[in-house]
Amino acid sequence: MEHARFWEKAAGDKVRCVLCPHHCLIADGKVGVCGVRKNYGGTLITLVWGRSVAANVDPIEKKPLFHFLPGTKAFSIATVGCNLRCRFCQNNDISQYPVETGRVTGDEFPPDEVVASAVKTGCRSISYTYTEPTVYLEYALDTAVKAHEQGLSNTMITNGYTSTDVISTELKGVIDAANVDLKAFTESFYKKLCSARLSPVLDAIQAYHDAGVWIEITTLVIPGENDSDAELRDIAAFISSVDPDIPWHISRYYPRYHYDSAPPTPVATLERAREIGLSEGLHFVYTGNVMGHEGEHTFCPACRRLLIERRGFSIVQNTMKGDACGSCGHTIPGRFEG
Repeated sequence: MEHARFWEKAAGDKVRCVLCPHHCLIADGKVGVCGVRKNYGGTLITLVWGRSVAANVDPIEKKPLFHFLPGTKAFSIATVGCNLRCRFCQNNDISQYPVETGRVTGDEFPPDEVVASAVKTGCRSISYTYTEPTVYLEYALDTAVKAHEQGLSNTMITNGYTSTDVISTELKGVIDAANVDLKAFTESFYKKLCSARLSPVLDAIQAYHDAGVWIEITTLVIPGENDSDAELRDIAAFISSVDPDIPWHISRYYPRYHYDSAPPTPVATLERAREIGLSEGLHFVYTGNVMGHEGEHTFCPACRRLLIERRGFSIVQNTMKGDACGSCGHTIPGRFEG
């Protein structure tokens, strides 16, 4: 157990966790919504510092991050726990483990060893992913600082349910890129399927952008839930209002966990969503979970030349010159190695 950050004392022996918008009021001996932050005698403790439940070398495209060091490898870690209850979760076996079992698990993997493993395996970055890095933020930040010392970048793959003041003060200058889930654009969806609220996620996306973190957005498109033209247009319009250069990944849903009410998303739905995103002024809209689709590629928004051709998580060819189009010289936003 390690002392947690981001909390304050409350009446009696209770504590108030202020790390995420739930702002859990936690009684002595109890845990917050995430299941991994515990009140221990009036002090908030993190139960997952240095306890990784997954450690893998992934292509950065798997996150997905398409405009951040494309073609490089990311050393990816996670702990158990999440502050959302998404009924369609793709990693529920680890994200919901503390809630469903009442236990915390993981192998000892302190920050120094994480960074050493990333360097040894030739990774250019460390990714805090698979579950929700907000709930193990102390571990992620301690690792991220050491990663920067070794010339590695840091990325977070997050549901965006993080307090904005934490983003603007703690993540700024430490986290280099993030892919944020924007799961839908209605409060009813977030309440019914995620046990959360939409508005804090929108605030977090703006906070990440304002903090100078490179961000990309992912929406898992679920038939009958968030796939109407109106809702897809609302999502695209919001992203464009923050910055039209933010890439939007629209991903294909497959039945998982507690949600099997919908069939796999038709490819035609993703194609329609992509058209809507581009019509709303977004410069980069990608289709996910459809290998070999044109929507996997990066095109120059100025001359429409194919810049990066992908197949799944692999790059087939890259015609960019540094961070610019090899044809017209238009600068492509993101972080690219020359």
